[in-house]
This record gives sequence, C-alpha cells and structure tokens, in this order.
Amino acid sequence: MSSELLHELAIGFCLMLILEGIIPFLYPQRWRNLVQQLALVSNRSLRLMGLASMLLGVVALYIVN
Repeated sequence: MSSELLHELAIGFCLMLILEGIIPFLYPQRWRNLVQQLALVSNRSLRLMGLASMLLGVVALYIVN
C-alpha cells in the first residue's frame, strides 16, 4: 500500500468518526432511545440494514469516482 492510500484511508476513517459522533453529541437522549429500540430489532433485520448500507456506500463510491 502506498503512503498516499493509507493517508486517504486515515482521512476517511477520521471523517467517519466525526459523522458518527454528531448525533450522540447533539441529541444524547434521542440517541439513547434509538439504541434501546435497536436492541429490540432482530439480527436478520439488522444484517439486512447493514447490507443495504454497504451496498449504498459502494454505489455512492462508484458514482463519486
């Protein structure tokens, strides 16, 4: 791996952390309620949501590049 690729991956990871932290920072009680509701969702549904999210990310990455 080139250092440029590692640098871009690090930037992407940092941006992901920033985006993931916005909602809990701004709305901690809503975030807590959401997490409690997610605990009630079946594993199959969570896996399907994760798959849909990954596929959407791949398509968006393809369009951007």
